[in-house]
Amino acid sequence: MMPDPPITESDEVDCVLRDQGYAVLDARGLTRVLDVERPSLDSLSRYWSDLPGDSHLRDGGHYRRRRHSCFVVEGQGVRQVPHRAHWQPTEYNALHGGIRRWFEPIDTTMIACPAWTRLLSAMGRRASALRGERPWYVEAHAFRIDTSDGIGRPTPEGAHRDGVDLVAVLLVERRGVKCGETRVFEAEGPRGTRFTLREPWTALLLDDARVIHETTPIQPLDAAVPGWRDTLVLTYRAGGFQEP
Repeated sequence: MMPDPPITESDEVDCVLRDQGYAVLDARGLTRVLDVERPSLDSLSRYWSDLPGDSHLRDGGHYRRRRHSCFVVEGQGVRQVPHRAHWQPTEYNALHGGIRRWFEPIDTTMIACPAWTRLLSAMGRRASALRGERPWYVEAHAFRIDTSDGIGRPTPEGAHRDGVDLVAVLLVERRGVKCGETRVFEAEGPRGTRFTLREPWTALLLDDARVIHETTPIQPLDAAVPGWRDTLVLTYRAGGFQEP
């Protein structure tokens, strides 16, 4: 049995994130941080059923579907910016870095949901508690990793950093799969931890300067039944979006 994540109380999340470089909120803690009811979050999950395939996978796989949009978060304000490509240097993504990757944008009706704005602004407050208050340049990635290839790789680039200040990984749904262990390691030290995100709306927050992370491949519980792992990944970066 893979270990459960170490859960942080909602009123301690900023302190724990600052002290150890990562923190995990369960769904109850996340709703408290966002000040929303659980059904408001659950209403977002239906948008993961309509994600286009990722045509940029360099390992030849067909297991990843995604959408991507960008925002600027300043205080309580959340502003969507014109659609843009996702770009990372090879320093942070040896497999897919160095190329502009265009994906279909996140559904506008999801972006209009009150829970979406609360989510982005609340994670912005976590970034400001970590680095100091400022505008945050946010990339939002809606992912579905499925088992259509026999296995699905949530992080085909392996253990990595993202080149940002804060990363938030939120589990939206996990259905019909096994494995998929999340691993978090000190970037410059010997310590690490591993656990499995199972409960929808569990949120892993990462200080990207201090830790590296990865999630191991998922496998189907039953080869005859489709399985998938849905996540929302939000990255917060000071000073601007990553550019070539």
